[in-house]
Amino acid sequence: MILERFIVGRLQANCYVVGDEDTREVIVVDPGDNGDAIVRELRSREYRPVGIFVTHAHLDHSGAAHEVLEGFPEAQFWMNQDDFEAIDPQKATAASWYGHEITAPRQPDRPLQHGDVLQAGKHAFTALHTPGHTVGSVCLAGEGVVFTGDVLFQGSIGRFDFPGGDGPTLIESIRTHLLVLPDETLVLPGHGSETTIATERAQNPFLTATRQMLGFD
Repeated sequence: MILERFIVGRLQANCYVVGDEDTREVIVVDPGDNGDAIVRELRSREYRPVGIFVTHAHLDHSGAAHEVLEGFPEAQFWMNQDDFEAIDPQKATAASWYGHEITAPRQPDRPLQHGDVLQAGKHAFTALHTPGHTVGSVCLAGEGVVFTGDVLFQGSIGRFDFPGGDGPTLIESIRTHLLVLPDETLVLPGHGSETTIATERAQNPFLTATRQMLGFD
């Protein structure tokens, strides 16, 4: 299986490419910045993006979706509709914290719902609606991996003090939809290093000592 990571933008977000080695069909996960460079890298590898998947609205994850979709107009655009609506309002302040202006992507070709299955060649992945960091955060699980955006990190969890965030909802999303995945599932977060479900279930202090860390269960 194709599985690559590109670190993009001033916030050092992880953009992933996952797909089928035989057909070269891939899903691009969270093209958050450096869209032209992402397009060049994909073309140099002769990848065929069938979908651009965005975990949530924050620009360090969604900011280059427009450029990648322009580079591969045959690819579909996949994200939760609620979070898509939250991209455009960020444009006014993008230059000050993101580093430059952005062009919002087109409407999703497939507004994602929990349980939707996305295909890249012979590989299938399931969308998991995991609100809490944002209202429409969606993780993508399958083939022994899960792309968690800003929901779950190595030893940490996503912030929930932004508009649309909610701490108890975030913890419930992680417990209900992520910690139930097989122990060996590779967690590929939106920032930082990879980990596994077993490691986070056993060692993540925000999950093992939630009340002490966050003040709620």
